Amino acid sequence: MEKYLDTTLTSEERAQDLLGKLSLEEKMGQVNCFFAEHEDIEKAAAYGIGQVSTLEVRQITSLEEVAKWQEKIQKKIMEQSPHHIPAVFHMEGLCGAFIQDAASLPSGIGRGSSFDPELEEKLSDIVARQETAVGITQVLAPVLDISRDSRLGRQGETYGEDSTLAAAMGAAYTKGVQNAVKSGGRKAESVAKHFLGFHASQAAIHGATSEVTDRTLEEVYGKPFQAAISESQLRGVMPCYCNVNGEPLSASKKLLTGLLRDKMGFDGVVAADYSAISNVHVAQYMYESVTEAGKHCLEAGLDVEMPSCCGYNEELKSWFQSGKADMKALDASVYRVLCAKFRMGLFEHPYALSGEELKQAFYKESDKELLLQSARESMILMKNDGVLPIKKDVKKIAVIGCHGANARSFFGGYTHLSMEEAVHAVANSLAGVDVKNNGNVDCSVVECESDDSANIKEKDLAVGYKRVPGTQIQSDETEEFDAILRLQKPDCKNMVEGLRYAMPDVEINYAYGYPIAGNDTSHFAEALEVAKRADLIILTLGGKHGSCSVASMGEGVDGANINLPECQDAFIEEAAKLGKPMVGVHFNGRPISSDVADKHLNVIVEAWNPSEMGAQAIADVLTGAYNPSGKLPVTVAYHTGQLPIYYNHMNGSAWHQGESIGFKDYVDLPHTPRYYFGHGLSYTTFEYGKLQLDKKRCLTGEITEVLPTEKVYLTMEIKNTGSCAGTEVVQLYLKDRYASKTRPVMELAGFARVYLAAGEKKQVEFEVAPSQVAFLDENMQWKIEAGDIDVLVGSSSADIRQRSSFRIMKDAWIDGKDRKFYSLGRVR
Repeated sequence: MEKYLDTTLTSEERAQDLLGKLSLEEKMGQVNCFFAEHEDIEKAAAYGIGQVSTLEVRQITSLEEVAKWQEKIQKKIMEQSPHHIPAVFHMEGLCGAFIQDAASLPSGIGRGSSFDPELEEKLSDIVARQETAVGITQVLAPVLDISRDSRLGRQGETYGEDSTLAAAMGAAYTKGVQNAVKSGGRKAESVAKHFLGFHASQAAIHGATSEVTDRTLEEVYGKPFQAAISESQLRGVMPCYCNVNGEPLSASKKLLTGLLRDKMGFDGVVAADYSAISNVHVAQYMYESVTEAGKHCLEAGLDVEMPSCCGYNEELKSWFQSGKADMKALDASVYRVLCAKFRMGLFEHPYALSGEELKQAFYKESDKELLLQSARESMILMKNDGVLPIKKDVKKIAVIGCHGANARSFFGGYTHLSMEEAVHAVANSLAGVDVKNNGNVDCSVVECESDDSANIKEKDLAVGYKRVPGTQIQSDETEEFDAILRLQKPDCKNMVEGLRYAMPDVEINYAYGYPIAGNDTSHFAEALEVAKRADLIILTLGGKHGSCSVASMGEGVDGANINLPECQDAFIEEAAKLGKPMVGVHFNGRPISSDVADKHLNVIVEAWNPSEMGAQAIADVLTGAYNPSGKLPVTVAYHTGQLPIYYNHMNGSAWHQGESIGFKDYVDLPHTPRYYFGHGLSYTTFEYGKLQLDKKRCLTGEITEVLPTEKVYLTMEIKNTGSCAGTEVVQLYLKDRYASKTRPVMELAGFARVYLAAGEKKQVEFEVAPSQVAFLDENMQWKIEAGDIDVLVGSSSADIRQRSSFRIMKDAWIDGKDRKFYSLGRVR
């Protein structure tokens, strides 16, 4: 038996043995990817292949067909590989698998609103279990981007603006994917994205230049990646498209090797975002050819090109033969790819499950319960003057708005549904995939030369496509798109159906009212008539978080206006004249921001995109069957002119700038946000008891004093002082009072979800390490600095209920990999 087939050896030993046996052709195969359904497998994988893109699984209509598809491709790849090396099949995982009948998760920003890492780990376990059942072992998630600007169309993919929250949620997601053997005896691995500073792109334009200091890259944008590496042994990373400080991430040896591998300790596979290598040459105009771009990317530490070969090509192979390219770089990447394949168990279990074994692995009744829990926890009660929960004397309800009778509104970007909708869109915005060119990428030309290439053109309109009035957005209100939902989620109720099911004795009438965007008022009269007859008006608000030309936000679909569309604000003003109570339920990947809504609506519920259990979750929140507990994971601006805006800005900045020089506000707007990070109301009230710092373990004087290696234990009592049960998300913030570098005004350090029955009280304890306030000194070394640290605990970043402080007694320098990233409170 060949040594590399000996399962008693480590993955590293097996990979090293196999690497020594491979020809140059086989090595080049391992750093490439086959774009299934768009390429000739015999040509693309002539000597085997490193990865297979499963994007087009989105169009396969049965689970069994997906499994057969994987087995067929894997067998062909292994037959062509001289050493019978199986391929890694990869698939997105942000909101679930792109597989018929797979679980569909709420959007990333919705799950960030839950502040629930324990649930996140369970959800990602579902994703990995379902994907490995059909032979897919690399999950392209979690998304660890830090999003501080709501113009960017991909904000809804993120956990929000805070690196501590993203670290806790991302580390949990990674654990759920990687922590155990999954379906079919395989282990899955996460590929976290998008490394690094992706959402800091200029003007919030997708993939544009990011000018971020090295300190901010590490301290803010790098923190969730470091947490996933240090705590969860993250095995995959995907660089972003952006040019960061003068070089594309995909070609940056400084960041992919110097920072990611050498300093952060990452030892897994770096996988290219789709067409990222060709993008370096054809869009960012670097190097004299796409081959030279490929050479630089490989030598920088980019292990696998995806979704198909452009830069890691035959010419590059000849450069390795001649010595023009460094063979050591190729061997290093191939070794890492092979290590991953051995870790995953692919040599022993290369094929998808089938028959009853497939069904038993894929379908679990408990999945629905977790999806419902996630949808409920994602809901944020932004405003409520007592109208919710819906009262017993309400007998007639009017539901107004295009989302109300369309369950597709529940599904955000990177759900299976939105990715199938992208196939039917007339214009593509998905980076690295040319939908209109059979998925292929032409490496010799710039993909999006024309300024209007991602917009709907007149020739498209001539063949029956129509715009949302007053916009460039393609209308999706057609049978073609409705059929996608019926196929993928035939049992998914829309919001109106969910309310009727939850309140069978209440008359619920629906009117379209207005679309997702634009200025169309043609349906106002009918909707106002329905509203006149109601005791309560529920307005569905927001846009469409999805894919390509049918979306108002999503990948490559950025917006200059973060507020509600003109037609929706106009209808709120008209409906307000009726003098009836009004509830706004907002759907989108960016938060609601509207002067009109704030003024006229009695209630605002931020629903994001709650996915397949959305109808029940919304009905439960509106009726009081579930008491909302979600908290804002982003700061909400009044106006685009305030962006970027975020709570943990530096001292002397943003709405704290007035402490320095100048006026405290803009001449036409406040500096302060519309809604603060961490905000979220409940149907009950919570009382915070006095904050105690454990004296036995760390008190040596009038102030709690600790050495850099010691811990501070914070305890306090939380009491439900209302008349119904509820969950409070207790938030712990720290502030370095004075430091040798400018520090944030406050930073989230930990949190805890505390469920309390009416009148019940519980104790919450946080274990805080001084390394949580470590920062990079003038030499870019992680420093725990002596000084006083303020402790702030409350219900949001602007609603602090208790305060204390502790003192770090001496300076210390640490390895950034070893610092503590967050504190999850223990509830007793």
